[in-house]
Amino acid sequence: MLTQNLLGQERKTPKSKTKLRWFVTLSTMPLLGVVTAFGLVPQSDLGLDSSKVAIEQIALPKVAPGTNTIASFWRNERVQRGDTVVELLRRLNIEDAAASAWLRTAPEAESFRKLAVGREVQAEIRADGGLVTLRYLGDNDAQVVLEKQGDGYTTRTLPAQLEKRLFVRTGEIKSSLYAATDAAGMPEAAANQLAEIFSGDIDFHHDLRKGDKFTVMYEMIYNNGTLVNTGRIRAAEFFNQGQTYRAVYFQNDYYTAEGKSVRKAFLRSPIEFSRISSGFSKSRFHPVLNKWRAHKGVDFAAPIGTKVKATSDGVVTSFGKQGGYGNFVAISHQGRFTTVYGHLSRFAKGLHRGQRVAQGDVIAYVGMTGMTSGPHLHYEFKVDGQQRDPLRVALPDAQPVDAANKAAFQLVADNFVARLNLLRNTNLAKLD
Repeated sequence: MLTQNLLGQERKTPKSKTKLRWFVTLSTMPLLGVVTAFGLVPQSDLGLDSSKVAIEQIALPKVAPGTNTIASFWRNERVQRGDTVVELLRRLNIEDAAASAWLRTAPEAESFRKLAVGREVQAEIRADGGLVTLRYLGDNDAQVVLEKQGDGYTTRTLPAQLEKRLFVRTGEIKSSLYAATDAAGMPEAAANQLAEIFSGDIDFHHDLRKGDKFTVMYEMIYNNGTLVNTGRIRAAEFFNQGQTYRAVYFQNDYYTAEGKSVRKAFLRSPIEFSRISSGFSKSRFHPVLNKWRAHKGVDFAAPIGTKVKATSDGVVTSFGKQGGYGNFVAISHQGRFTTVYGHLSRFAKGLHRGQRVAQGDVIAYVGMTGMTSGPHLHYEFKVDGQQRDPLRVALPDAQPVDAANKAAFQLVADNFVARLNLLRNTNLAKLD
C-alpha cells in the first residue's frame, strides 16, 4: 500500500525565532528504490554552506521472490453528471486499457455503467495504474466488487457492510426551522424527521418563535467509510415557547421520556413542511367566486406533484372527481373521524375504495383541479361529520409503551435523556 507521511518539526533560533518545518515523503512500496527528504528553510538559518547540501538515494531492502507484498493503493471518486467510464477512470488515476474496455462492454459490468450521480466508487490501483479492484453500492444498496483474475475480471455481489454512526446537532430558531437545521449542519432528511416527530405538539407553521432551540441525535449510515444515507433520529429535544418536548426512539416509534407516545393518532399536516395559503374560517373571500363564504378546511400551498400523505390509519371511503374539490380522496378513521384531500393532480398507484392505509402512506399528489386559483392541497378534518380546524382540534394520542416493555424502554430513555442534557448547545461530529 502506498502511503505518504507528512512530518512537521519546529525549531527556534535565539535571534530570528524562525520556524523550521521539515516535510518528509516516505514511499514504502517495494522496488521504487528511494526515500527522499527535503526541507523548506533558508540555508543561512541552518549555518550550512550550499555547496555541502546534497540529496542522496537510499536503496530499500530487496524483496525475496515469492514474498507477499502490497503494491497498490485505494482511491475514491463520486460519479458526476455527464461522466463516462473513461472519464471516471481518468479521475481515479487508472491507466489500464484492458480494464477500460471490459468496463465499457462487459455485461457483468453493466451496473457500473448505470451508477447514479453521487454514488461513490472505490478503486484499488497498482503503482503502474493497473486496476486491481472496483467496489461500489449497486441496486438495493448491495456491494458490487469487480476484481482482476488472471487476464480477466470477475464480479461478486455482497451484502453491504453498513456502519451506523451517531451524530449530535443543536440549533436555534432565528427565522425558520429549515434555516436553523441548515445552519446547524443537519441533513435535510434528519430535519424532515425532526418536524414530523414533534408535529403533534408543535405547529411548525404558527408556533415557532425566535429563540426556540433543539438538540438532535441521529444516525448516519456508512459503507466502507463512505456515507450512504441519513439514518433515523434516535433522540431529540425541542424547546418551544417555554415548553420542552423530548422524544426517544424505541421499537419503531417515538415516546416521551415517561413512555407516552409522541406520535398523535393524526398528523397535523398531510404534506411535508409548507406554507398555509388559507386557513380555517367561517367567512373568507373566495379567490375564484369573488364572494365571501366559509372555508371549512386548510389550504397548503405546494408545487404540483408534491406527495400527499394520509394523516392517520384508516380506510379509503371514496375518491375521484367532485365539483369544486376536483380530484379528491376521503378516508374514514376510528369510526367518527374523516379526512378529505382536494384539488389533487393524481392518485397513488393502485388506490381503491375500501383500501386500508397507514399514517404517512402516500395517497395522492398536489394539483390544482376543481375550483382553485393555484396549486395547493385543500385538507378537511371532520369529527362526527362536522368540519373542525385541523390545526387547532385536539388530536387523540397513540398508545404508550406497554407494561411488558416499560423496564427495557426506561433504560434506553434514561441513557438518551442523560446525553441530551450533557450535549445541549453543542455540536459534535460523531459520538462513539
